Amino acid sequence: MSTPEMEEFRRIKRLPPYVFNIVNELKAAARARGEDIIDFGMGNPDQPTPQHIVDKLVEVAQRKDTHRYSMSRGIPRLRRAICNWYMHRFQVELDPESQAIVTIGSKEGLAHLALACMGPGDSVLVPNPAYPIHPYGFVISGADIRHVPLVPGVDFFEKLEETIVDSWPRPKMLVLNFPGNPTAQCVELDFFQKVVDMAREYNIWVVHDLAYADIVYDGYEAPSILQIEGADDVAVEFFSLSKSYSMPGWRVGFMCGNKTQIPEQYRHMGSLEFSKKLLKDAKVAVSPGIGFGEHGDDHVRFGLIENEHRTRQAIRGIREMLRRDEKAVA
Repeated sequence: MSTPEMEEFRRIKRLPPYVFNIVNELKAAARARGEDIIDFGMGNPDQPTPQHIVDKLVEVAQRKDTHRYSMSRGIPRLRRAICNWYMHRFQVELDPESQAIVTIGSKEGLAHLALACMGPGDSVLVPNPAYPIHPYGFVISGADIRHVPLVPGVDFFEKLEETIVDSWPRPKMLVLNFPGNPTAQCVELDFFQKVVDMAREYNIWVVHDLAYADIVYDGYEAPSILQIEGADDVAVEFFSLSKSYSMPGWRVGFMCGNKTQIPEQYRHMGSLEFSKKLLKDAKVAVSPGIGFGEHGDDHVRFGLIENEHRTRQAIRGIREMLRRDEKAVA
C-alpha cells in the first residue's frame, strides 16, 4: 500500500523556491499596516486595456455563439490576423493554417510546449539570468536545465557552444527572450542569424519569447527571429498581448513558426535581502535578481510600471535610504 510520503509530487518538488513570493508577502504586510509602498515588482502594465478592445469584448460576449468550445488552434480569423501582423510588422510571411497557434498567454503556451516536447532525460539550454517560466516550464516537464551565462564580459555564443558540446545527450532546445526580462538586453538580427546557424549545426530547436517587442526606447525596433531566412525550420516565437496592449488578465498570446548594479556597499547582502531592505527603508518593492538565476543575484529588477510621479517618489525614497546609510557608516 502506498503512503503519502511515497506519492510525492515529483515535478513540483523539482522547482526551486519562488523568491518573489517572499517580497510579495512582505509588501502585502507593509500595505496592511498602512505603509505606502511603490511597486516596481511584478511587470503589470500601469495603463488600462484600451477602451475599443473592452467595447469589442462586451459586444462579442453578447453573442450566443461566443460561449462555446473554440478551435484548439484558435479561430481562423484570429490566426489570419496574427499572420497579417507578422507581415506588416516584420515582412514575414506565415501560413495561418500551419504556422500560427493561439495560446493562453505566452507563459502558459511555453509551459505547454515544454510538456508536449520534453521529458525526463531531455535537456534545454536557458540563459542565466532568465525570466523564471523559461526554465521552470521545462523543469515541470521533467527536463534538465543547462544554464548559459548571459552577462557582460562573457561571450554568450562561446559559452553556448561549450555547453552544447559538453552535454550528453545533446540539448534539444534553446530558449531565448529579447528584449530580455529581467535585463532589458536587446539584440539585432545578426544575433539571431548566429542562433539559427548554431541551431542547424547542432540540431537544436529554438524557442524565442518576444513578449517585450513594444517595450523599447530611443527608436530601437525589436527584431523577430523569424526574419532570418530559414528560421522557421528550427525556431518558434511567442508573443503576448499582455504588455503591448495592456491585457495581462486576458491571457491571450500566440506562437509562430540602466545598467546599474545593486550598489557596491549592499552587494554582500544579495538581491533578496537588498529587496527586503528597499521595501522596509525606502518603501519600494522590486524583484530580487536571484529569482531569475544565480547570475542575477547582484541585481534587482525594477519593472517600470508606476507613473512618473510615483517613480520620482521612489527615487527620492531610495536616495534618502542611501544617505541615511552613508551617515550611519561615517
